[in-house]
Amino acid sequence: MVAIKAWTGLPVRAGMTVGLLGGSFDPAHEGHLQISRVALKRFALDRVVWLVSPGNPLKARGPAALVKRIAHARALVTDPRIIVSDVEARIGTRYTAATLDALRAAHPGVRFVWLMGADNLQQFHLWDRWQDILRAVPLGVLARPGWRQSALHSRTARQYRQHMLPATASQLLPMHVPPVWCFVNMPMTAQSSTAIRARGDWRE
Repeated sequence: MVAIKAWTGLPVRAGMTVGLLGGSFDPAHEGHLQISRVALKRFALDRVVWLVSPGNPLKARGPAALVKRIAHARALVTDPRIIVSDVEARIGTRYTAATLDALRAAHPGVRFVWLMGADNLQQFHLWDRWQDILRAVPLGVLARPGWRQSALHSRTARQYRQHMLPATASQLLPMHVPPVWCFVNMPMTAQSSTAIRARGDWRE
């Protein structure tokens, strides 16, 4: 079957399970790769798409130029199942809910899963239309150093506790009708974009 390459430019086709990992990737690093590899296995995904955002609405300071972040991420990725995309810049969305609306409309038949680290689950209720996101796609949450307990006691986790899928059933996540979410543990890495920038290893 020929892959659908709609105006989003994503090489995905109906019947695929595709994880979406959003962020500024300022810069992308081994931790992003690790999360993606674990997500591919634990959630039985065919692809993971890095949605490199033009800018994070929750952050006051803007990231490095998009073209630089995209180029760096693509140079880092060697697994063909991991796709680096600037789709949000091309379709003009800045918020996850709007991006999901566009991708689901452009790619009917693709089972999308939104991926995030535990640190993002802790403040997920601050996201624009956060409950619409939960009603739109399954949510795959991956452990991050120091964030497990706060994430599992976050407002989102408490409010949607009855919709939590056990980690032992994580590979079934894409098949469940949302709202549904699953928290999985993974080998921890302390590497972060913030630490890389603080060391001066990432410059304009």
